[in-house]
Amino acid sequence: MADVETSHNPAEHRYEAHLDGELAGFAAYDLTDRVIVFTHTEVEPKFEGHGVGSALARFALDDVRATGTRRVLALCPFIKGWIEKHPEYEDLLHR
Repeated sequence: MADVETSHNPAEHRYEAHLDGELAGFAAYDLTDRVIVFTHTEVEPKFEGHGVGSALARFALDDVRATGTRRVLALCPFIKGWIEKHPEYEDLLHR
């Protein structure tokens, strides 16, 4: 299986992951002036267990950090749990 390819799709308000050219998962968000609210992460069942969710979370949070204009509100249980397992991203959280 190929590596997970991640991208930002602002028109759809989501970060996407592709495997072998196929949409494998996405992390949806809403925006405010100061906060990016992660609302839902979904991985297609046939791609579960291939690191798609982790690749999405890391890519999305790295993008938020690089942009530097918003804090993260993780309403999505997956993103919230991922940040808890990777405390180096806790500084991005909206308090």
